[in-house]
Amino acid sequence: QVQLVESGGGLVQAGGSLRLSCAASGRTVSSYAMGWFRQAPGKEREFVAAISWSGSSTYYPDSVKGRFTISRDNAKNTVYLQMNSLKPEDTGVYYCAAGQFLSMDSGGMDYWGKGTLVTVSS
Repeated sequence: QVQLVESGGGLVQAGGSLRLSCAASGRTVSSYAMGWFRQAPGKEREFVAAISWSGSSTYYPDSVKGRFTISRDNAKNTVYLQMNSLKPEDTGVYYCAAGQFLSMDSGGMDYWGKGTLVTVSS
């Protein structure tokens, strides 16, 4: 089992920045690919960022590319999501996820945190 706990969400004005953290515990999390997904009210959960177990490969959808950066510190069992130039459409609950294989599909991830709310005001 892998336990994931997100933190760092909050209210920010458009154009601002936030850094989310995901603290992992349990099985050897350093061997898992990690990802961030988000879900806005009334919408489906969508992919935001993913990183390979080594941190050498990262993936983003076009909607956040150039603004968001995913990173990981395996020594601290923590994954980060740096979010810059935030827009109101970035508002939602952000979930951290872990999977044996890197996936941009939420169905491909094995473990999930409970999420942290990010609200971007215009």
